Amino acid sequence: MPPVTALLCVLLAAAALGVGVVVGRRTARPRPAVVPAAAAPDTGPPLADLLQRMVRSSATGLAVLARSGEVVLHNARAVELGLVRAGSPDARAWAACQRAQQTGQTAEVDLSPLDHRGRQPAAVVAHVRPLGDGYTVAEAVDTSDAVRLEATRRDFVANVSHELKTPVGAVGLLAEAVLDAADDPAEVRRFGTKILNEAHRLGALVTELIALSRLTGAERLPELCVVDVDEVVREAMARCRLSAEAASIDITVDRPRGLEVEGDRTLLVTALSNLIENAIAYSPAEASVSVSRRSAGDWVEISVTDRGIGIAPEHQKRVFERFFRVDPARSRATGGTGLGLAIVKHVLANHGGEVRLWSSPGTGSTFTMRLPAHAAELDEVPGTEDELEEIR
Repeated sequence: MPPVTALLCVLLAAAALGVGVVVGRRTARPRPAVVPAAAAPDTGPPLADLLQRMVRSSATGLAVLARSGEVVLHNARAVELGLVRAGSPDARAWAACQRAQQTGQTAEVDLSPLDHRGRQPAAVVAHVRPLGDGYTVAEAVDTSDAVRLEATRRDFVANVSHELKTPVGAVGLLAEAVLDAADDPAEVRRFGTKILNEAHRLGALVTELIALSRLTGAERLPELCVVDVDEVVREAMARCRLSAEAASIDITVDRPRGLEVEGDRTLLVTALSNLIENAIAYSPAEASVSVSRRSAGDWVEISVTDRGIGIAPEHQKRVFERFFRVDPARSRATGGTGLGLAIVKHVLANHGGEVRLWSSPGTGSTFTMRLPAHAAELDEVPGTEDELEEIR
């Protein structure tokens, strides 16, 4: 008898046995005096049919292999994950099945594609278990997300170590310089100022690391409430005023529009001020930065535009990564931590929105925060007049 037929017979026998048990139990109970036809129990589909549906709909790649290596049962997910190829098992999976048959123990095998292309999973792991009578079952799972997460974690730890090492090392060297120049008040003052700057940079880095960990971790975010966008813009502008004056940057902002979103005001102010600070850092002296807001259908958009160095196309997808810098030398000179845009991205994601980027090298950049509009705002569409008020 072919293996497929044998397996189906086993499934059908199990289904028949299950039905027999149910019937036997029912006949042993006292029968009611009257059983209306409408109350007759619905036996449903056969157990074998339910088992086949379960296998087909499983998010895990499943394949049952016979002693000969023939695939007697599998689902579409097994093909997607490379467990079954053209009706035959992957050579690595078949070798694991043979080991499982010989030892009677569960075996694990890496089925990651040797040549990763397109949307194919980057990492796949399968567990193989013996079923007896020469049959084995292989269960394949896509572990690409876990592998990417681990790689991100390693990169993050390495980057944090590097970023912390720089200011800590600088503070140590400057402290030694202060000790060597103890008899020279001017030198002590100069080195002391540098130590203070490095301490501020170290403090900003730690603060942003804590903020980022809260946004990406398991900590519950504050309850969302109705937030006045004009207040968010006003507070973010106040935070960035000193930085703009120190860099000789003029910031212009459009008129209040009365827009509202649902969110956490503190987080939104932090995100917008990070965009403004980033625009200031990458703009030449005497340049201008503009902040505008508008209603776009079901969304509220807040845009920050600078006339700075711009971002090359190959870097635009990476600017929201932690510690990525378009111009490392310039960012370090301005005290940047490399975490500001990553914080913006996560704040917007936690609010059900997104941040968009338009940039052209040598022309400038525009970062746009998109947030779902508060329900009451959808009935009122503000004007689109772009009146700018210069803030100095």
